[in-house]
Amino acid sequence: MKRNTFFPEMHGNFGFGCMRLPMKGGKVDHELFSRMVDAFIGAGFNYFDTAHGYVSGRSELAIRECVAARHPRGDFLLTNKLTAPYFSRQEDIRPFFEQQLQWCGVDYFDFYLMHAQDRNNYQKFRRCKAYETAYGFKEEGLIRHFGISFHDKADALEMILTEHPEIEAVQIQFNYADYEDATVESRKVYEVCEKHGKPVIVMEPVKGGSLVKLPDEADRILRALDGGSNASYAIRFAAGFPNMAMVLSGMSDMAQMEDNIGAMRDFRPLSEEELAAVRRVCGIFRSLDLVPCTSCRYCIEENECPKSIRIPDLFSALNAHEAFHNWNTGFYYSNIITGSGHGKASDCIKCGKCERVCPQHLPIRKLLEDVAKTFE
Repeated sequence: MKRNTFFPEMHGNFGFGCMRLPMKGGKVDHELFSRMVDAFIGAGFNYFDTAHGYVSGRSELAIRECVAARHPRGDFLLTNKLTAPYFSRQEDIRPFFEQQLQWCGVDYFDFYLMHAQDRNNYQKFRRCKAYETAYGFKEEGLIRHFGISFHDKADALEMILTEHPEIEAVQIQFNYADYEDATVESRKVYEVCEKHGKPVIVMEPVKGGSLVKLPDEADRILRALDGGSNASYAIRFAAGFPNMAMVLSGMSDMAQMEDNIGAMRDFRPLSEEELAAVRRVCGIFRSLDLVPCTSCRYCIEENECPKSIRIPDLFSALNAHEAFHNWNTGFYYSNIITGSGHGKASDCIKCGKCERVCPQHLPIRKLLEDVAKTFE
């Protein structure tokens, strides 16, 4: 297992992201999640990442029942986050933080991040003195490390890191599809972290699953390598950069867990042949012009859609239609909206609540019009 030179308490460079947990009957499947946790820790890894908005508030409770209640505190590291919808003024932050500790069943967090920072969201954190308040938790011993998660372009990160040199780690969206993407600027954002000497934690290494189920031509390119899974190439790509402290993967079944452990227990960066194949896959993605949604579900979990439109699922259906041209994508769309009380794309009233919280800054209202034109 790779020795972590940034944070020695991290075992290896692979973490369990708890935003996409196994579900059963609309609830987290605690029995399966517990088995996955045991397999993860048993393989020598120890880093878990959550936030209050994940799985509509159920992620933290699952951490308490399946991790904290079943494993000694010294056997795992836990990251949590301060998210904008859950405070309105500085005085709200401590009660929320203390509640997070209770929800997770722990006395401290190893990492505490200012969540989903961008140039707009940051202004609220600045106004409410959120950075100063959270850093005070570190001085009290309630958190071990202070950092941010970030969703914006490089110049916004430059501003934040310049104003807050106390930041110890930066969590960014980073994958081979976004590396040179002008909207996400993964490479440029990473280079800002390097410039400021900040270790990087990677989220979305498989881009919400988009780099797992690839278009046929792209899939054939990676299959020809006769090596690992599509997910393994994506995760190893992200982990192969020198300033990467940790790569997170949101796993929802045991097969994903076993595949990721297999790729990261004896980690090796991508070879030149594998990098060349990945670059060819990127070229195919660029030619498709897909919606760059990562299915984080902030649009529907942090701000309830007035029409109960399952926005990420509809974008997934649109992408599947564009990438694979399968005859059954229309049935997939119908299954999303029928028999469940969920709205159609055309039901959108254009209130814009979803766009205000989208980490990818997508023009969701316009894209829903495209979905409606395609399927309705």
